[in-house]
Amino acid sequence: MSLDENAEPGALRYGLLKAYRHFPDVSDELLFPDGRVRPVWRPFLDHLSALTADEITERFARGNQYLNDAGVYFRQYGQDGANEREWPLSHIPVIISQDDWQVIADGLTQRAELLEQVVADLYGDNRLVANGYLPASLIAQSPEWQRPLVGIRPKSGHFLHFLSFEIGRGPDGTWWVLSDRAQAPSGAGFALENRVATGRVFNEFFARANVHRLAGFFRRFRDHLVELRGESDSRVSILTPGPLNDTYFEHAYIARYLGFMLLEGEDLTVENGKLMVRTVAGLKPVSVLWRRLDAGWADPVELNETSQIGTPGLVQAVRSGAVTMINALGTGILETRALLAFLPRISEHLLGEPLKLPNVATWWCGEEGTKAYVKEHAEGMMFSPALSTALPFTSSQTDFIGKDFGKFHKGILETWIDSKSDKLVGQEAVTLSTTPAYDNGLLVPRPMSLRVFLARTANGWEVMAGGFARIGQTEDVSAIAMQSGGSAADVWIVGGQKQHKETLLHQTESPFFKSQTGSLPSRAADNLFWLGRYVERAEGAVRLLRAYHARLMETADPEAPLVALTADYLDKIGMSPAEPVPAGLCDMLQSAVASAAKVRDRFSVDGWLALNDLAQTANGVRRTMHANADVTRAMGLLLRKITGFSGLVHENMYRFIGWRFLSIGRALERAHRMADLLSVFTAKDAPEGSLELLLEVGDSAMSMSRRYAVSLSHATVLDLLAMDTQNPRAVLYQLTDMKDHIGVLPNATENGHLSELARSVLQVHTLLAIATPDTLTPDSLADLRDQIAYLSVELTDAYIR
Repeated sequence: MSLDENAEPGALRYGLLKAYRHFPDVSDELLFPDGRVRPVWRPFLDHLSALTADEITERFARGNQYLNDAGVYFRQYGQDGANEREWPLSHIPVIISQDDWQVIADGLTQRAELLEQVVADLYGDNRLVANGYLPASLIAQSPEWQRPLVGIRPKSGHFLHFLSFEIGRGPDGTWWVLSDRAQAPSGAGFALENRVATGRVFNEFFARANVHRLAGFFRRFRDHLVELRGESDSRVSILTPGPLNDTYFEHAYIARYLGFMLLEGEDLTVENGKLMVRTVAGLKPVSVLWRRLDAGWADPVELNETSQIGTPGLVQAVRSGAVTMINALGTGILETRALLAFLPRISEHLLGEPLKLPNVATWWCGEEGTKAYVKEHAEGMMFSPALSTALPFTSSQTDFIGKDFGKFHKGILETWIDSKSDKLVGQEAVTLSTTPAYDNGLLVPRPMSLRVFLARTANGWEVMAGGFARIGQTEDVSAIAMQSGGSAADVWIVGGQKQHKETLLHQTESPFFKSQTGSLPSRAADNLFWLGRYVERAEGAVRLLRAYHARLMETADPEAPLVALTADYLDKIGMSPAEPVPAGLCDMLQSAVASAAKVRDRFSVDGWLALNDLAQTANGVRRTMHANADVTRAMGLLLRKITGFSGLVHENMYRFIGWRFLSIGRALERAHRMADLLSVFTAKDAPEGSLELLLEVGDSAMSMSRRYAVSLSHATVLDLLAMDTQNPRAVLYQLTDMKDHIGVLPNATENGHLSELARSVLQVHTLLAIATPDTLTPDSLADLRDQIAYLSVELTDAYIR
């Protein structure tokens, strides 16, 4: 049905709706079945209609720019491997009235309680199977059934603490549950970013629209997790599979937002039955672990032995009651698609009442009666593997609708169903409701489903007043999944009262507590250390490449002594002088990005964007630069971006232990490279112009002219670039910086004595400090370079291994 003269008065004034139509037998979030605009949408349509097309475009660009600046992405997997894709925001929110939302909240709260009882029984008394409410074969065959967890009661008393549900509205307006997500529910962080972006698009309207806020939901969940620690010196942490996971951005974002440690399996170890995190200050206890990886990969000892991302002994730590898992290991069994067929009856049995929010009608073909029903009604069903835990509309290779078999004889479909039997479920072919999306200046209907989040707090289950909607790009419901090109929209729950702004901060005068010191995981320290080294190494390479190409342009002779010596040195450090922008430089910057990606939770958004921009610029210049181009100009561009990144990080980064490891890496690399350069370019047989090149690469030509009232000499260059305590490019300056940072690291002193690392850096520093320019020979400088390099090994032994 299109909007026409029979629609509610005033509806036709919305020019944006002139192409909008209500599909037969499909609910629509914007329109009533008779074509009237739902009251909850009218204020928003009034606001949107008052904007010109250019204003709408500008506002949408504002939201996109925020997501880009915030570095929001998800990883998309395809035939070409994994690629980071920008978060696909659908700028028009889904608007739901508070009354309508209360129906959803009540139904999902009941369902959460039901799932808690189901999973408690499956890993406990197992009465549901014994009494015939669940088939034993279905549970036993599921890869999500974790037998080692049987009989283990969670330390917190609950298996489930954080859930999400995929729901959709049926043709009659009833909300249906399409999928339960209990394994490691994702999307809450993306919902937050959707809210910020959409709030910026419609900032004036949002402020007065009585939209329920989200921050309070996260604050109460965070507080509950902190309470579950038990001991004040233990930690709440988030366990991630790592940067290659498709939702890793969200893991880092939530960790940073809530102030929790983001850990990978290798960061953890089990000592005497307790879960510990390896930090630069030694092993520290972790008593609450919010896992974002599937249970099977969590422990290679008792679960999937092929896992390389888990923690050996984690199940034993759970068994001993040393750690609370969010959610408990084994809860992924609740996502099994065939389980939907049995939940209505189980609800009557366990809760004494029917499901308030029904799930999509499902039939398991492992029973003859239901299989016969499925065969009879096959053309109106969707088929998928019984043990599938995938979201609806995301498994196009395994999910299909029975009517698609219409070109075949019905007997073929029935034979296929018989052959699959207990490995197959039939589900009612879902017709999703539609919601407005913006397309070419008009609002058009697109299918959508909602993802709703529940968290267990001190007051029981709480439903996030919002979530995010998956929006199809076309009228085809199968296009909803992000991996298939769909988009995501914010969900606004609109009430009748003004909503006050909420934050994660407690508005209280009670005493505050600082987080524990020495909580930097060793892996994070390692990545920060190497990030500092990679960026500094890239800067040194760029400065030398610029100096090389400037001299090559001046002489036009690659065999000129200084040009040839510089080319040999560049080859030695992996920077081919034959390439205007060497592949080695791009690889080095990519290594820096990879190191930063592993500590996204500890890295500012601006710093992350600056580093990515630097790496992308280098790759872009490499692709477009030809042999006769002005390479020195390109190197100047890269140098400005590198120094801009370094200044941004070192000026704005909080001076916590992680910053010190980053700074140590930077200082060690600069000292090492300068000592190496001096050992080569101050040799007696070094070509003419070598000293000038050192001053240029060391960015110290101006300091030389101001500092020394004599002509350029080996002594003055060595004094300035090796021994000057005021020159940031000097070796001694960087060794002093390293000594100061190492002196305040955890365990820098042991029983009143310097640690081995602190002694070593002091010895290297002292040897150079008592030297004179006359005693600094190429050989002694080479020895100094090797001693500095060995400091990296000692630091690794002390804090990272």
